[in-house]
Amino acid sequence: METSSGDNLTRAQNELFGWIKDYMKNYQHSPSIRQMMQAMGLKSPAPIQSRLKHLQEKGYISWQEGKARTMQIVDEIIEGVPIMGSVAAGGLIETFSDVQENLDISDVLKKKNVFALTVNGDSMIDACIADGDMVLMEPITDSYSLKNGTIVSAMVPGLGTTLKYFVKRSGKIFLEAANPAYEPIELNLNEVVFQGKLLAVWRKV
Repeated sequence: METSSGDNLTRAQNELFGWIKDYMKNYQHSPSIRQMMQAMGLKSPAPIQSRLKHLQEKGYISWQEGKARTMQIVDEIIEGVPIMGSVAAGGLIETFSDVQENLDISDVLKKKNVFALTVNGDSMIDACIADGDMVLMEPITDSYSLKNGTIVSAMVPGLGTTLKYFVKRSGKIFLEAANPAYEPIELNLNEVVFQGKLLAVWRKV
């Protein structure tokens, strides 16, 4: 498979990714599948959907399969955000204007194969993950090493994907919400595929 120089994308994936970035920069929203087909000179949506899936798996975009308008570009690595002092969540405290250090998030984004997902729904609201947030996920290579309480993206074949707490009890797997309105999902280990574990939550306000 031919790859483009300097990254891990094929030439076709890189061509589409570059076009998407330019489109979203110019129009401030994501393109439709049909627009991407026309731009790439394709008559079928299948190659576009395949390239989008690979772009998401490689951490370049966040995208809900079948919903092109949900697409977002995963930002490039940020070297550091200045820490400007403290803010009280209770009473008032003195703030400081001198920047003494940076909040370095590059280690999070430099982890291998980090990918982003857009959150739909409120089942994790008590974990401070709200509808519309973007979560950064680290791939899970060994599901047997998962610790109880880890927030995971789990795929149940035939049913779909969900973001939940991982809990293992008495040989059973439970996917538990952070919202009392949702019942735990009980599964056998061979009934679920764990895609990733939570690294960070990104929220635009």
